[in-house]
Amino acid sequence: MGERRPARRMVTVLAGGARTVITDLGRPGLAHLGIPRSGALDPPALRLANRLVGNPEDRAGFEVLLGGLELRAGSGCLAAVTGAPVEVRVSGRAVGSHRAVWLAPGQRLVLGAPTAGLRCYLALSGGLDVPEVLGSRSTDLLSGLGPEQVADGDEVPLGAPPSVAPRAAAPVPVSVPPARIEVPVLLGPRDDWFSRPASALRGTEWSVGPASNRIGLRLSGTALVRVASRVGAELPSEPMLPGAVQVPPSGQPVIFLADGPTTGGYPVVAVVPARSLPALAQARPGATVLLRPRS
Repeated sequence: MGERRPARRMVTVLAGGARTVITDLGRPGLAHLGIPRSGALDPPALRLANRLVGNPEDRAGFEVLLGGLELRAGSGCLAAVTGAPVEVRVSGRAVGSHRAVWLAPGQRLVLGAPTAGLRCYLALSGGLDVPEVLGSRSTDLLSGLGPEQVADGDEVPLGAPPSVAPRAAAPVPVSVPPARIEVPVLLGPRDDWFSRPASALRGTEWSVGPASNRIGLRLSGTALVRVASRVGAELPSEPMLPGAVQVPPSGQPVIFLADGPTTGGYPVVAVVPARSLPALAQARPGATVLLRPRS
């Protein structure tokens, strides 16, 4: 009899859900080449999922929009789901999120729909071992870099399992956004293009629009008004970064997220600090966002 080969370390996607992408911590430091940072929209959730299964925090995992992902394990591996609270089942048995669970070869893992928030993160021991592009395995919706959106039937390889078993975890945070998401913004660099920008931003309860995605969070509310000297004016393209609050001619702000462009020609009235972006990544359409300007 021939030597029995070990099971291939991989998972098969049985259902990809509404939109599932492969992500890690992105491609920072390449904006000068026109390449967005990309990576997980809720980095603390991905880092946590990796820690729970014993991976280094930067390993690639799945970012799942509104649940619905179903996988079959090709070999034994640890799995952990973090981010938005969601029902997790293994071969029909409820196992809970925000904890490590074992998947035996052939077992199925299914994510339900989040009870709050938008995005869940699934890490598997060894990480998703798809090819790197410019140092990252992240899907970038704007530039098209990285792997394609996850689809039914995909076979995704896993890396070598961690050499050290994960330690028992204390209670861990769940990414549940409040009903009204309050975030600070730093005014500028083009706040002088708008009439009373601090009052205009602070005085509106902004609503998250349905066209929001990994590129940007589209807000609707009382339109920002340009000062008379800037009506009809144009800007040369300027550098952008995640958190930039850009205002197109409609006066309805767009907050750029991880896949946002590296340059843009509409004025940026303010910038959301990086630490506040994960909460916005979990904001569903219709959620209320309160912007709190600081000088």
